[in-house]
Amino acid sequence: MEGGTPFNPRTVEEVFRDFKGRRAGMIKALTSDVDEFFSQCDPEKENLCLYGFPNEQWEVNLPAEEVPPELPEPALGINFARDGMQSKDWLSLVAVHSDAWLLAVAFYFGARFGFDKVDRKRLFNMINDLPTIYEVVTGAAKKQPKEKLSVSNHSSTKSKSNSKGAKYTKVAQSKDDDEEGLEEEEEDEHGDTLCGACGENYASDEFWICCDLCERWFHGKCVKITPAKAEHIKQYKCPSCSSNKRVRP
Repeated sequence: MEGGTPFNPRTVEEVFRDFKGRRAGMIKALTSDVDEFFSQCDPEKENLCLYGFPNEQWEVNLPAEEVPPELPEPALGINFARDGMQSKDWLSLVAVHSDAWLLAVAFYFGARFGFDKVDRKRLFNMINDLPTIYEVVTGAAKKQPKEKLSVSNHSSTKSKSNSKGAKYTKVAQSKDDDEEGLEEEEEDEHGDTLCGACGENYASDEFWICCDLCERWFHGKCVKITPAKAEHIKQYKCPSCSSNKRVRP
């Protein structure tokens, strides 16, 4: 089921790298690739699972046939609840089960290769430093009130061109000493901002865009939006908010 060369992590660092890859793939499924994920979770099909792979890819598929399976299995039948609840609630539910599966896989490797108490604690601490998939999908990991306030201080409107200016174009401008001080202060304020798609931190040399509905920030590359394209967007909706249009009354 899992593409590529089989990989059996044996050290804490290798298990953590495996965890991060699988996590990135599942976050992608629930955010930037949410339209494709939604379409693959057809309630008319059999019990389906969401798998994340170490190469940061994801797959919706039937559970493994062998018993016991090579790895712990993710939640079964995620497709059955797709049309029976609000889209955002369904994605949140899948995210929670995905977090549980990632931990199960990581500590399965830990048990299989004899991690002691120190190794298990170190692995958990490394994992715990990352926001959970649930936190990324729901926006609970973001610290937006402060960031949103700093953007509105530069303009009385909430247009994306203004927020992009605070996040992106400002880096390329020539500045006097006062402007440099302002940018440093702004960088400090935005430093804890996490991308709603990949969960990584804000960097001043990257293009970001903010969803007008959920007010989460995203790397442009994660949601396939370029600075040029963003200039023509009056109201930006992230993939998760856009998928809500499918919710049945």
